[in-house]
Amino acid sequence: MKRVTLYSQSRRQGPYGRQLGQPTTPRPASSGAAQDTIAGSTAGEAGAEPPAPPPRIVAAWRRFSTRYARPLSLAATCLLTLAIVAGYNAVTAPRKLTQRDIDGAVQHTLAKQPMAPSRASVAYDIIRPSVVRVNQVGLENSDDTERAVGTGVVIQEDGTILTNIHVVAGAERISVTYFDGTKSDAHVVSVQPEDDLAVLKTDTVPDDLKPATLRSTRGLRPGDEVIAVGNPFGIGPSVSDGIISGLRRDYLSPKGKKAMSNLIQFDAAANPGNSGGPLVTADGEVVGIVTAILNPTEQRVFIGIGFAVPIENAAAAAGVSPF
Repeated sequence: MKRVTLYSQSRRQGPYGRQLGQPTTPRPASSGAAQDTIAGSTAGEAGAEPPAPPPRIVAAWRRFSTRYARPLSLAATCLLTLAIVAGYNAVTAPRKLTQRDIDGAVQHTLAKQPMAPSRASVAYDIIRPSVVRVNQVGLENSDDTERAVGTGVVIQEDGTILTNIHVVAGAERISVTYFDGTKSDAHVVSVQPEDDLAVLKTDTVPDDLKPATLRSTRGLRPGDEVIAVGNPFGIGPSVSDGIISGLRRDYLSPKGKKAMSNLIQFDAAANPGNSGGPLVTADGEVVGIVTAILNPTEQRVFIGIGFAVPIENAAAAAGVSPF
């Protein structure tokens, strides 16, 4: 169908905008597009009010946002990011820990993974069944009051025990108390005065007696861990730990009556009552017999320097040569 061309038939306009000679009634259109155009023109001619212009502030904002679209978009993105970060921190920020929180965490950890025993504790558990209490007591049929207390270590299943001479010197009667509480009289079978060593043999031996494992001092170095086990001041069995401070030391008793050489120096606490007890490695093996402490004062207490006879000398005194 032939499309109708739309144009005005008049050559000039009237005083009020209407084209002179134009019919007041619109001519029918031959298409939808033409109808829309004519209808709009006719509506305007009919006096319909144009849409109200936007307020000034809205128009100004539109011009501003159009002109600065990119900076405004960037600023909005930054503000949104900051808001997200602030919200996340507010939700996830850790609260202040209390002592109750800390105690609970420690208890939870210990319950899941108990603390491993120390090396000194392990060594003590190994040597403890071989350590005995050595007492000087009254004569037979008299009171059993302790007159002196020392320590010894079992080195053979038959009840052979190493201790110091000064622990049993002058004893009227010697009593030994084993790990399981069994008590027995004992007697001296041999001595080695140059090393202050005495070998005892008991009359009664427990069925499950466990002798100590002896270890050569070869390979020992200053700084190696050791423990001393004994009955300091009669309190025991007690354990103290430290290190080897030196090797091949010489010792002169406070009154100058006794000189010994080739001793192990250690710093594990030892006091009267520790004498005759074992000096033990972290593996629970005996490397020496505690025999003396050095204190230049009149007090007989430990101030950091102890001495032990090497186990080679002690084993020789008992006729044992395990190395």
